[in-house]
Amino acid sequence: MTKGIFISLEGGEGSGKSTLARKLKEFLESKNIPVLLTREPGGTLEAEAIRSLVVEGENDRFDPIVEALLFNAARRHHLMQAIIPALDLGCWVICDRFVDSTFVYQGFVQNVDLVFLKNLHRDACKNIFPNVTFLLDVPVDVGLYRANKRQYNEHEARFEKKGYLFHEAVRKSFLDLSKDYADRYYVLDSTLTEFELFKIATECLSNLFIELNTQ
Repeated sequence: MTKGIFISLEGGEGSGKSTLARKLKEFLESKNIPVLLTREPGGTLEAEAIRSLVVEGENDRFDPIVEALLFNAARRHHLMQAIIPALDLGCWVICDRFVDSTFVYQGFVQNVDLVFLKNLHRDACKNIFPNVTFLLDVPVDVGLYRANKRQYNEHEARFEKKGYLFHEAVRKSFLDLSKDYADRYYVLDSTLTEFELFKIATECLSNLFIELNTQ
């Protein structure tokens, strides 16, 4: 059985990750490809319980190292109970955020040692990385406006409260990280329309189909 492909979507608040993830799921299913659509933190009942700890409450609720440990605890459970079994069954996995968010939010922006974070990912999460990562890049003012406008869950606004300079650092750090992992990153302009973003992303996946079929 052919192993599935792991796709992550990254970006700042209000960048449109969730919308694109749903559209990509529909696209892949139209090609008769089984898909698991999931998110981080979350994806399992237990990881969703950890999610409520880290995305709700005041923005100074935890220090960055505690955040990193909580995210990795949720990620390990998510991997072991959902992502790895799906990939082993040949499903493609689309995940709204993964380890790159930890590298950016806790590492680059909040100064948790990156060697510590990478070792934690290696030891706790089997050093698993996505095959493809879509970075949805959006100006901070646009992203925060979108995030504040949607407010479908006003309780999950802990990181949105951290201020403009924090989110500007997040944006820059994701762009820097995309250069470090250029072999799997596609940087998309999230000021484009939903249709334009979807078209570009599916073109990237179509190229992946060709590569897989020629291996």
